[in-house]
Amino acid sequence: MRFLMRLRPSNLIILAALPFIVYLFASSGDYQRSLRAIIGIEHGSSAFVPGFLLLTLAFAAGLGVVLFSRAAARRPRLAMTCGALNLIAAIAVAATGVVRPYAASIVANAVDPFTSRLVVQGVTPRKLTDAAEAMVNGYASALFWAYLAVTVLALALFFFTGGRAGKTGRMILLAVNGLGLVGILFIAPMAFAAGVATTIRAAVAAYILAALLGLVWVGLLKLDYSRRAHFTFIAIAALLAVAAAWFLLQPRDDYALVGNLGGKVAVVAGTPSGMIGAVRYGQFPDAPEDEVPLRTFKGPADAVAALAKKADVSAALLPVAAAPADLPVLWKTSALNDRDKASGITLAVLAIVIGLLTFGGHIHRRHPLSIGSEFIVDTIRGIPMLVIVLYVGLPLAGALKDATQGVFDPPNLARGIAAMALAYSAYLAEIFRSGINAIPRGQIEAARSLGLNGWQTARLVILPQAFRIIIPPLGNELIAILKDTSLLSILSIRDITQRMREFQSASFLPFAPYNSAAIFYILLTLAAASLVSTVERKYDIKHR
Repeated sequence: MRFLMRLRPSNLIILAALPFIVYLFASSGDYQRSLRAIIGIEHGSSAFVPGFLLLTLAFAAGLGVVLFSRAAARRPRLAMTCGALNLIAAIAVAATGVVRPYAASIVANAVDPFTSRLVVQGVTPRKLTDAAEAMVNGYASALFWAYLAVTVLALALFFFTGGRAGKTGRMILLAVNGLGLVGILFIAPMAFAAGVATTIRAAVAAYILAALLGLVWVGLLKLDYSRRAHFTFIAIAALLAVAAAWFLLQPRDDYALVGNLGGKVAVVAGTPSGMIGAVRYGQFPDAPEDEVPLRTFKGPADAVAALAKKADVSAALLPVAAAPADLPVLWKTSALNDRDKASGITLAVLAIVIGLLTFGGHIHRRHPLSIGSEFIVDTIRGIPMLVIVLYVGLPLAGALKDATQGVFDPPNLARGIAAMALAYSAYLAEIFRSGINAIPRGQIEAARSLGLNGWQTARLVILPQAFRIIIPPLGNELIAILKDTSLLSILSIRDITQRMREFQSASFLPFAPYNSAAIFYILLTLAAASLVSTVERKYDIKHR
């Protein structure tokens, strides 16, 4: 009865409806297939589940030793039980072959199936070649025995020694098991639950990153005005303006459009994009009314050779020095190259923005970064979530890729996580700000009178009290971000929603895919709500 009273009323309704839901999925083949597709269960992936569960138990028990060590004085059996489970699970991991299929699955799903020689080409689900599987099993066996040795050493130091040796064992347990648990839960591929893993990982990663960004916005918002900061930002804006002028005043390159407009116009790589657009859309003297067809070449020599063949190319937009002298000149102009133009415009925009922030800070006697933080929060909250996901995931990521010559090209999942983190950071910043403002000013002054600096005051006085206040709205944002991960399907990220759409398109079932996805999202959000309620009860002083 106490367990039922601790449940949320909405959870009681789901609990009452659970037998019907189980019967529905157990009796209907359509619902079973849709659930397998939505969760992301691959054929034969049940062999990986025991290894995953065993590793999860080992890492969780190792972390439990550290987390429950503070309660060891009152309940010593708790930490010792976790230590025994950690040791037994580590022995099972190293001495048995339960985890090896899961390790092979991680490697097979982590490499590129089209270019890697480790996997069998054209086989779904992915499978390692015999040589690759033998190699992976050898490395995995060595790694698991090393984990067992480290576990024995760390547990011995933690339980049977004290002082620095005991702290060393504690740190080893925390580092090894913490990294291992994060790796298998949030990094390693899960062939037996790929869709669910993608959704939960995206939600958790975006939530943590959004919280960090929100704290950054709040920290900037709390900066005090100072004349030094004011003059520093004036100097920064002036330097950026000078740098922008230097790039924008670089010598122009001369180009000439030669030939006739009877066919395509040859353009070479490196030609300013504005000039190419002017030729394509007829923005030059005596241009035709229709759009001019273009053909791109690697260099001027290739364009001149194509022009000499008199095939489909009848004109060329070339640097003046490379243009043939025997062809008529249709248009001659000069333009700044795209690299200097982009750098100059970017620096000019930064100079203008910093100048406006400095001017606003001077008028309102606020730090320029505080004005900037307020502007970012207000702007992000005014843009729909889907627009932010599309903007960050497509044009912004593409622009960064082009600017870095392909060095910075994050996968779609990372783009989606960054977009959602940026969007939700504005809402979390307002939650953090309201919680901090709820702390009486007298407590801050009392902390300062005790000799605490700003960081100590925030960490020891302000944040612990503000955290109790903002737990409910933080929980609401966690549930919201868990649901909004469905928007990432627009970037072809194969989460629950994307897999639901793929399965529905292939099966043409009208209700089973949508009902399965809806029920699964309800279960996820209710689990998140229960977790938030547990944390809220733990930190609620009135219920102690």
